[in-house]
Amino acid sequence: MNSKTDKRKAAPQLDAQLCFALYSTSLSMSKLYRKLLRKLGITYSQYLVLMVLWEQNEVTVSDIGERLVLDSATLTPLLKRMEAQGLVKRERAISDERQVVVSLTEEAEAMREAAAELPREVLRATESTANELAAMKEELMSLRARLLKNSED
Repeated sequence: MNSKTDKRKAAPQLDAQLCFALYSTSLSMSKLYRKLLRKLGITYSQYLVLMVLWEQNEVTVSDIGERLVLDSATLTPLLKRMEAQGLVKRERAISDERQVVVSLTEEAEAMREAAAELPREVLRATESTANELAAMKEELMSLRARLLKNSED
């Protein structure tokens, strides 16, 4: 063997990498959601914000950011676009004007029922059982928690 062959063998192999499996799966899932959410006229990021607000309406921007693991520099432009679309309202908190409270509009409330169909469509597209997906989700959440813990400065 020459040194060129030895170096090639020592290099990481793409298909052996967990990061690539996660990345390419995420791309595929995003493509599926893009197709499904087109019917509602929203993006995946907007869908995530709406899910937070459907669970609990009238929450602060920082609470949404914490739930979605997004910083305010990413979240603020997204919320401004959603407000322009008539999906959310943003108002300064009465108790602390530094905080912005986000709430659903009637239009966004009306989307809730149509959005309730999405998990079934995703389940169908994955060709998995609900139990398989639940187990996968738990493993991914556990992995995310460990990665966040070990990536903190």
